[in-house]
Amino acid sequence: MSPSILRLASAAALALASFSASADTATTQNLEISGVLMEKAGPSQRCPSKFGGTITGHGVSDQVGRVAFVATDCITPSGPLFNFDQGRFIIMTTNGDQIFAAYSGQFVPTGVGAAYVFSGATFQITGGNGKYFKATGGGSLTGGQDMITGMGTVQLSGKIHYKAD
Repeated sequence: MSPSILRLASAAALALASFSASADTATTQNLEISGVLMEKAGPSQRCPSKFGGTITGHGVSDQVGRVAFVATDCITPSGPLFNFDQGRFIIMTTNGDQIFAAYSGQFVPTGVGAAYVFSGATFQITGGNGKYFKATGGGSLTGGQDMITGMGTVQLSGKIHYKAD
């Protein structure tokens, strides 16, 4: 076979592969996750306040199924409130796909014991792996936590945009 025919065949194969890859469609869907969490707060050298939290938890979503998550954030006391920022979390699905997000907001006291609730808390999806590679989106965080035990609940409500298989 001549070199020019091989080059032509290679170019055609690359063009077909490129076309089929670009034929994948993008999907935007609601993302709703409800879960329980446990936060351990304490010293954190990475935070400007030198105080942060490490969170673990699990939950469920109609869109992605059962999930587990881990997160870290920086906490700054402000009177009776606690601001949290520089938050990063990873949501792991049962099939191994992960969604990465940043978050921030505020904890405000409810007036009942050590119970606090999220106020103005949001998340921004910054990527992921598997089917969520290069995912984008975001939304709001609601829920609350007992500041003494670290036990709480969380709900993510927003949109996720990713390339469909």
